[in-house]
Amino acid sequence: MTPSLSEISLYGVGIFFVWRLLNVVFRKSSIPDFKSPAASSFLFGHLKEGHGEDGWEFYRGIRDSGCVTKLKGLLGAEQLYIADPLALHHILVKDQEIYEETKMFYALNRLLFGRGLFAIWGDDHKRQRKILNPVFSMKHMRDVLPVLYPIAHQLRDGLLAETRGNPEYIDVMAWMGRAALEYIGQGGLGHSFSTLDKDKTGDVYANAIKQVLPLITRVFMFTSLLPYIEMLNRGTRRFLVSISPFRLPKDIRDLTDTLEGVSTEILEKKRSALEKGGDAFEGLAGKGKDIMSVLLKANSSSDMTEEDLIGHMNTFIFAATDTTTSALSRILSLLAEHLDIQSKLREEVTAARKEHGDLDYDTLQALPYLDAVCRETLRAYPPVAGILRRATQDTILPLLYPVTLADGKTVINEIPVAGGTEISVSLLGANRCKKIWGEDAEEWKPSRWFEPLPESAVKAHLSGVYSQMMTFSAGGRACIGFKFSEMEMKMVLSILIESLIFEPGLEVSWNIGSVIVPRVKGTGEVFPRLPMKVRPVIV
Repeated sequence: MTPSLSEISLYGVGIFFVWRLLNVVFRKSSIPDFKSPAASSFLFGHLKEGHGEDGWEFYRGIRDSGCVTKLKGLLGAEQLYIADPLALHHILVKDQEIYEETKMFYALNRLLFGRGLFAIWGDDHKRQRKILNPVFSMKHMRDVLPVLYPIAHQLRDGLLAETRGNPEYIDVMAWMGRAALEYIGQGGLGHSFSTLDKDKTGDVYANAIKQVLPLITRVFMFTSLLPYIEMLNRGTRRFLVSISPFRLPKDIRDLTDTLEGVSTEILEKKRSALEKGGDAFEGLAGKGKDIMSVLLKANSSSDMTEEDLIGHMNTFIFAATDTTTSALSRILSLLAEHLDIQSKLREEVTAARKEHGDLDYDTLQALPYLDAVCRETLRAYPPVAGILRRATQDTILPLLYPVTLADGKTVINEIPVAGGTEISVSLLGANRCKKIWGEDAEEWKPSRWFEPLPESAVKAHLSGVYSQMMTFSAGGRACIGFKFSEMEMKMVLSILIESLIFEPGLEVSWNIGSVIVPRVKGTGEVFPRLPMKVRPVIV
């Protein structure tokens, strides 16, 4: 009897996982014997404990025992967990060429988005990043900010309109997501997704982007296969997808086709406007001040291929939407829990807007209470808990804080790292480490930014690109768009807090995953929501 295609596929996947299992079982551990929490599952290692609403307690337990430990990944594969400041500096800055993203990370991003910054490395990454840096500079933020204020006004008006219906709760996260997508759409691509227009149906590209995170969750178990699948040429891959009995490969194909198709169409409009010159950009969203328009004006065709540009477009949209949505939602949730802080912030932004109207970039950045609220939220609640790196060669990783091993006697100041070791870089762990930030490190306390940082934080020399914290990572692969994200958050808050009061709604748990998101407790819901009480400010 001839086996079916689905049976052959299952056999192939099964053989691969058996090979992976044998590789894990017979590979000698190279990571020192740290005090490590027990994993509840051999198949998933610590993934279950470190994700979902229970992840906060799991990582709190690790922080209490130190900045370094050993974790288990899929099929018992070992990972080195790092939150030590000196070790992070070596991994992300000083020796960043030794510690690369994982092969699975590169392959997944190439598959979904094309040749964006997440999918390339080495000299190619440095070259592309050098070209992109000017469009994410403070100078460009000053230029693009006035063009983006109508989005914040539209968001405020939409929320005010919804409050007139006297709903018990409003899903604030849904509104922040729609705004974040429109911000990066107009500010990044010069394209409106019409996400805040109540009379327009959803944009096909916007709908596709919303499917990326759920799709990554479905692909997760199979990411180890991606570097091998990528060895096949595009035609062979598409043929195998077309005859596959499984839905997942077809969903990936449909998503990538949509992203590539719409990005190509947007790019052609930009090039057409560039050729026409004059006021051609004025009729487009972003008015020619968006990232892609500036990039096309400033660079010759030899600097970036069309494949590069499309990859960057897709990557920017994905990277900027969910993380900024998470950050804004968390800020509003915290302000609802601390109405005294919300009132102080309202006083500050109302006074500033009464004097200046819509605030320019420098005035917005100079508001101390707004800055403290944003900084403290990004420190205590980064949208992304951690990132992965892989050592490409044997090396030594120095530690700022000595670590006592599981035997209770041996103390080490450095870690021997074997080539091939996966490293879990904990952004959350570094941001909440009591050795760095003091005993109140777990508290959300905007007032800490009105005082000198503790000496321990100064001496830690955290290498992050933003405000002495690790939220946006560090080094050559740090978040290139952190200034855009910060500007967007402050712009939105300056408009919303003046006109609206946010109060707690349904109880939610903040779940750790690719991005940290809220889910309503006790409902079993998969998709994130943040139902809050929202009412207009009565003057």
